[in-house]
Amino acid sequence: MCLHRRRSRSISPRRRRSPSPTPRRRKTRSPTPRRYRRHRSISTSLSPITKSCSPRTGSKEHKNAGEKVRKEDEEEEKKSGYFLLIFLMVHRRQQEAEMKLIEEETAKRVEEAIRKKVEESLDSEETKLEVRRRLEEGRNKLLDEVAAQLEKEKEAALIESKQKEAISFSPTPCTNGREKTCGRFCGFVQEQARKQKEELERMLEENRRKVEEAQRREALEQQRREEERYRELEELQRQKEEAMRRKKQQEEEERANQLKLLGKNKTRPKVSFAIGFK
Repeated sequence: MCLHRRRSRSISPRRRRSPSPTPRRRKTRSPTPRRYRRHRSISTSLSPITKSCSPRTGSKEHKNAGEKVRKEDEEEEKKSGYFLLIFLMVHRRQQEAEMKLIEEETAKRVEEAIRKKVEESLDSEETKLEVRRRLEEGRNKLLDEVAAQLEKEKEAALIESKQKEAISFSPTPCTNGREKTCGRFCGFVQEQARKQKEELERMLEENRRKVEEAQRREALEQQRREEERYRELEELQRQKEEAMRRKKQQEEEERANQLKLLGKNKTRPKVSFAIGFK
């Protein structure tokens, strides 16, 4: 409930005005009618009273304003959280990309170091001597195995031949007019033994020739592999020297360009100083 103070029409002694000796200034009449001005002044004077008299409207507006502020705060929090999430995702991807680059660079450096180490070890004389020694050991081992196999086969063939000769030349009694038949039979047996011996010797010779041929082919193949290996090593050495020469030439060119640029930057115009005497 609104209470308005009414102005008392009675003139209080406090508000009595003393007659001023100065004349009062007359107000100029405005072009707007008096009725409109009066209505306007009444409306303007009553508007704050009306606003103050409606607590429900004020509380509602205050509530709406608080709700609006709260929604704006929530929107700001959502936006800030969204931006933070985007920043974290970008940062994580950047870290992953950096880690990937570091791993690739590390793998390249390790591979380059291993390649250089292998090239240095292959180019060393100790490695070449070790390769030759192992090849010689393998060749000798193969020859020893083949020779042992041939020796076993030869011994087995000789034992078999001796056994056949012993059976063929076993003494048999030749009586009752069978001396001629026994002589012819013994001659036939001897001829067969001789042929078998010749066949055995021919087989041994053929085996020996095959072994020698295999050894010769193996030696030629081994020599060819060694020559190819040496050629590869020479090619690697040549490529390495060529790369070093190019790198050195490039460094010299870069150094010359830097010196040229430094020389251009150092060139300054000559300034002459003249001293005058009065």
